[in-house]
Amino acid sequence: MTEPAAPEPGLPRTWRPLGPRIAAFAFSVVLIGAFAMLWVTFPQQTKDAVSPLQRATVIFFIGLGVALLNGLARSRITASDTGLVVVNGYRKRELAWAQVVAVHLPPGAPWPTLDLDDGSSMSAMGIHASDGPRAKTQVGELRALLAAR
Repeated sequence: MTEPAAPEPGLPRTWRPLGPRIAAFAFSVVLIGAFAMLWVTFPQQTKDAVSPLQRATVIFFIGLGVALLNGLARSRITASDTGLVVVNGYRKRELAWAQVVAVHLPPGAPWPTLDLDDGSSMSAMGIHASDGPRAKTQVGELRALLAAR
């Protein structure tokens, strides 16, 4: 069964996942807050026993966790007159409209897949299936833009 075509949105248009952005912010706050609270509650004797290298290691892993969550939160798809810009984490790829053949969001998939004219495909994490009906609307808008070009 095919879904009804969504109206074509105006350009430029950017899609970003809502749920993953909220989760990334919340988990970052919890991660930083939990370790800060843990450090504050340590007795002074325990704090003195922690070496600078151990502190740096913990700070590094907290920073790595926040960086990974930020990568998820910054994912987006931007449509313009010239094509699509797909940002997945820290990787950015610019595609001309002619390069994109189809957009698929199969049931159970976490995000849509773009079929490209060279036979390959790529994930588009800027629309996240966990957003539910919002994601289906966004995929419909992207399909409408693709069909118009």
